[in-house]
Amino acid sequence: MTENELLGPTAHGEPLGHAVLKATAEDFQVDEVLEIPLSGQGEHLWLWVEKRNLNTEEAARRLAKAAGVPLRAISYAGLKDRQALTRQWFSLHLPGKADPDFGSAQDETLAVLQQRRHSRKLQRGAHSANGFTLRLTSLHADRVALDARLQRLAEAGVPNYFGPQRFGHAGGNLEQAREFAQRGELPTQRNLRSRTLSAARSYLFNRVLAERVAAGTWAVAQVGDLLSFTDSRSFFPAGPEQCADPRLAQLDVHPTGPLWGAGASPAAGEVQASEQRIVAAETELAVWLAGAGLAHERRILRLPIKGLSWHYPAPDILQLEFVLPTGCFATAVVRELVSLAGQTDI
Repeated sequence: MTENELLGPTAHGEPLGHAVLKATAEDFQVDEVLEIPLSGQGEHLWLWVEKRNLNTEEAARRLAKAAGVPLRAISYAGLKDRQALTRQWFSLHLPGKADPDFGSAQDETLAVLQQRRHSRKLQRGAHSANGFTLRLTSLHADRVALDARLQRLAEAGVPNYFGPQRFGHAGGNLEQAREFAQRGELPTQRNLRSRTLSAARSYLFNRVLAERVAAGTWAVAQVGDLLSFTDSRSFFPAGPEQCADPRLAQLDVHPTGPLWGAGASPAAGEVQASEQRIVAAETELAVWLAGAGLAHERRILRLPIKGLSWHYPAPDILQLEFVLPTGCFATAVVRELVSLAGQTDI
């Protein structure tokens, strides 16, 4: 499947040109933002780790092996890109043990930058955001047009699509989900089950968002919508008063779309009818997700871009710096600017 089939239309116009992303790992840098003060004492050792062209799961296996502990003793807040230079936290449960020597785990792909003790382990989803530094190279686009588009993105945000990497190479994760849904089965392997359920849920969300983008309502609250703050998992219904909330224009509050689970969409009126109609076109996936025991959740349709800045280190290079909430994709920002030549994994 193509990116447009997995995601949907852009909101701010056609790409302004083309470029390359990830010519090197340094072109795609991610720094986990974790606002947890570490006590310096406890049976959990927290590590600030830099990875280059290495996925999070392999880094965890190497750290666990060097520490002489089972893989289940190591935790991390979230998965980070493999083809990138990333920095993130891990924690190891080491009750009654001294700090290990991680020398055997370190090489040009992995470095332990800091380590500190704490009383609790690192929980999944504990980080508050991710900071990105992206370099678009071999850039062919008008700089004046790019500057105007970037200013618009900073002011208006972008559609909060799940990126193509959520669906696997050429949508392979989604195709696997369809196969299991057709058979009415769930994968027995935990990682495969998580991957396919997530792909199916993300695809249904993207379909709802794509329709809202096409209609020009992705950033506009409608009566019947469910609204949410940027960093909140809770939501509240939108009546006429809520639709005029000034926090919508300030990019603090946003309309939401469905992360499908059991039951009907909790939205109301035409918003609910539209979501039900879109999901009805994918009945097998919707029934499969509900049967997996997933509760209905919501995700903001509009993605605000915090601290967006940019400059041109060379005539054919654009460097972007910004911060996104957890679970959101740099893809959503880049695709509103340029198309990526030969890019399949961003």
